[in-house]
Amino acid sequence: MGMMNDIGFAPRSLLYVPGSNARALEKAKALSADLVIIDLEDAVPADRKAEARSAMRAAVEAGFGDKKVAVRVNATGHGAQADDLAALAGLTLDAVVLPKVDSPQDVRALDAVPFPIFAMIETPTGVFNAQSIAADAHVAGLIAGLNDLSYELKLPDAMDRGAMALSIQMIVLAARAGQIFCFDGVYNAIDDGDGFAAEAVEGHRLGFDGKTLIHPSQVDPCNAIFSPSERDIAAAQALVAAATGGAQRHEGRMIEDMHVAAARALLERAGRA
Repeated sequence: MGMMNDIGFAPRSLLYVPGSNARALEKAKALSADLVIIDLEDAVPADRKAEARSAMRAAVEAGFGDKKVAVRVNATGHGAQADDLAALAGLTLDAVVLPKVDSPQDVRALDAVPFPIFAMIETPTGVFNAQSIAADAHVAGLIAGLNDLSYELKLPDAMDRGAMALSIQMIVLAARAGQIFCFDGVYNAIDDGDGFAAEAVEGHRLGFDGKTLIHPSQVDPCNAIFSPSERDIAAAQALVAAATGGAQRHEGRMIEDMHVAAARALLERAGRA
């Protein structure tokens, strides 16, 4: 089992903020994102990496209120990773996001990092090795890196999640087998609110704990979709109240202890939300 319990309850909304964008870092403090991921990787040009590290340190030291905070470093094997990891020294973080994880060996480069790792599965090799990555004791969650995966799979339509269905479900399966978190990939069309909502609903249906985001407008819809509805809460309360142990009939269906446990977990999530 990974380090899931070290970071508490699963974040629903995980918002990437470029480490080189001071205005965005400041704005993130007022948003309702459960986790802010300060990005030192894809969102930061090569000539601004050092600037982003300094801004990241200043932002983390200033704090983000009651939000969880993570930093996405550059991938293992990338020349910038060593400086990224050095920049984390002395900080308090909830997680470190490691991109392009192909095997548990990629996680070894972060053995000295005292924070749980969210490993991004972004390649066919990473998908095939997702179970062993999720089993690593340092890994607390998997993130589906679907933009890169779509490119690696040579899909003609980068937005075609149906063509990635097997890979997406393998990531969820690996996370659940390892008893760690799993988070859905980003939705790129930032002006398409309906499209985002539909994709988030699908991700929730597939079993993801939350979704990674690239724009502030996606935060509140994401939180709503990944939170239990009032109807779900009422149904769970009724089920728990009616349960007497073992198999029994409840509102036209058979329930057993597993269903009671699921209902209690839903009510716990509702309390945290």
